[in-house]
Amino acid sequence: MNSRDVWLRISGNCGIITPIIAFTLISLAIMYSSNFSWTENALSDLGVQEGITAPLFNYGLIISGILTLIFASGVFVLFNKMLLGQVDAFVFILNALALTAIGLFPENIKPTHYQVSVAFFVLYPISMFVIGTAFLLKDTVKTGLFTFLSAAFAAAVWIIYFSTRFANDVAIPETISALSMSAWAAVLGYKMQKDTHK
Repeated sequence: MNSRDVWLRISGNCGIITPIIAFTLISLAIMYSSNFSWTENALSDLGVQEGITAPLFNYGLIISGILTLIFASGVFVLFNKMLLGQVDAFVFILNALALTAIGLFPENIKPTHYQVSVAFFVLYPISMFVIGTAFLLKDTVKTGLFTFLSAAFAAAVWIIYFSTRFANDVAIPETISALSMSAWAAVLGYKMQKDTHK
């Protein structure tokens, strides 16, 4: 196995395990929170609560961001001969750094927390639309279409939220958008693993 395949396998593993780690720690943070409400809070409110809630949430995002950074570097390697894919993989790397920064700069560090949170949720669909295009140019049609679907879903939930205001705060659209990202990461991570066995 060459060094490229080794790195694709490592980064693919990160794509698979990151959602598990992220949602496990976020769920624990919610469980230990005394007053979290899905309709009245943002997920980031967990990052400034007393007790174990804030460390679970913040360290969960930091760890997830670092693992996503490794996964994103694998996406960069995946497109090692395609400029479009590499440029957009770089945008995805910025997205991973924004996720890490959300944990590093909790909600009470203003305006940094707001800026990195917006960057995270905006950069994801942008990077996915371009990565989807890169997959199509590589004739990887199914992966490209799935990437487009993930990006469209992540963007649509925010459009619906801001159009209807179905909740007083953003925990629900944040979670749905993050689930879309997680599904894409897990599927692509599995594909990266599978391709190294060929």
